[in-house]
Amino acid sequence: MADFTMPSLGADMDEGTLVEWLVGPGDTVTKGDVVAVVETAKSTIEVECFDSGTVGALLVEPGTTVPVGTRMAVIDSGAEPPAPAPAPAKATAPTSELQTAPGHATTPTRDAVSTPLVRHLAEQKGIDLSSVHGSGKGGRITRSDVEHTPAERPHRVKASPLARRLALSSGVDLSALRGTGRGGTIRAEDVRAATAAPASRTVESREAARPPSATAEPAYPARAAIAALMSRANRDIPHYYLSTTIDLAVAMAWMRDRNASRPVAERLVPAALLLKSVALAARQVPELNGYWKEEAFVPSPDVRLGVAVSLRGGGLVAPALANADTMPLPELMATLKGLVSRARSGRLRASETADPTLTVTNLGDQGVEAVFGVIYPPQVALVGLGRVTERPVAVDGMLTVHPTVTATLAADHRASDGATGARLLTAIDRLLQRPEEL
Repeated sequence: MADFTMPSLGADMDEGTLVEWLVGPGDTVTKGDVVAVVETAKSTIEVECFDSGTVGALLVEPGTTVPVGTRMAVIDSGAEPPAPAPAPAKATAPTSELQTAPGHATTPTRDAVSTPLVRHLAEQKGIDLSSVHGSGKGGRITRSDVEHTPAERPHRVKASPLARRLALSSGVDLSALRGTGRGGTIRAEDVRAATAAPASRTVESREAARPPSATAEPAYPARAAIAALMSRANRDIPHYYLSTTIDLAVAMAWMRDRNASRPVAERLVPAALLLKSVALAARQVPELNGYWKEEAFVPSPDVRLGVAVSLRGGGLVAPALANADTMPLPELMATLKGLVSRARSGRLRASETADPTLTVTNLGDQGVEAVFGVIYPPQVALVGLGRVTERPVAVDGMLTVHPTVTATLAADHRASDGATGARLLTAIDRLLQRPEEL
């Protein structure tokens, strides 16, 4: 037996809220399967299973907030999985409207032999489970049955399962909302905005009648989490800062040559070269790739490059590019694009939020020429990158204009000294002068 527990999805996370289970008792899972959706103060994250086996009891009900490390489910990893046991009443997934629809007397029996994941897929496709023939043991409806069933009810309002539950509990008419998700899908944030609108108007009217005051607005959860972590970083970490200007003429020329033979959608961008150079430099200077734990530096054998991503609703997250130092540039580009998209849609995976070894913040697209960041504990360094800009440079005694970028380093003086930090920035510069090695 193995326990599935509430994971730690960042140094600033103490607790999480279970949004929904994507598996049910009796389901077979393998290591890496997404089994639950968890909401933290900063984002909604898909959580993978760390063991293979059969799901036993679900111990936490959706909507419940529990501390990190709390047992949430039991995974039987034995060779012979036991017969599925009925789930506890409070852990059973919410009954869908399909079960109570008039004229479908057999629906509760049919739905009882499907899993939350199957119901989730059916709801996404608009499929009535009472019309699906189950091919599993005892007539159980499997994922394959749903995937091979044509979608029904095309007029059905497109909304995420969480949005539907929020709308049901708050009495919001989904058909009256405009979805901000992909393809117009209504997201939980759209429902929350609709339910908050009347309260906001009430607050505004009260504020209009109230004399001006200096009372501060309370921070929303993501901002509060960031504030707590950054306060801790500034209090506990003795930062030192370095910066250098890097000539990108060779790198940009090499990139243009590579892009000439590539489709537009697959062309490289300067950010990919910069991130890859930082990842390779981190491997070459391992003293800055790791964590400060228990009053000592612990180097990491892998490079998990954290990438700071600003969120549309405010705040930021820093998901990790695993093995960024060994990833080919085209793959790094594609992975980065997907990572940013999932971060901003609130659908990161737990493996993408866990334990970055070095973070990069790039504000070049905002017009910033240099950024001096705050280290994300327990990491010991952060690299800042500004925008690529044309500057006069001296080459062989002649003045010319080249594209350049300012790279900065914030490092933990407990783990390293300025000479070590200088080696990292020098390594980044050297790699960008030999882009064919990236």
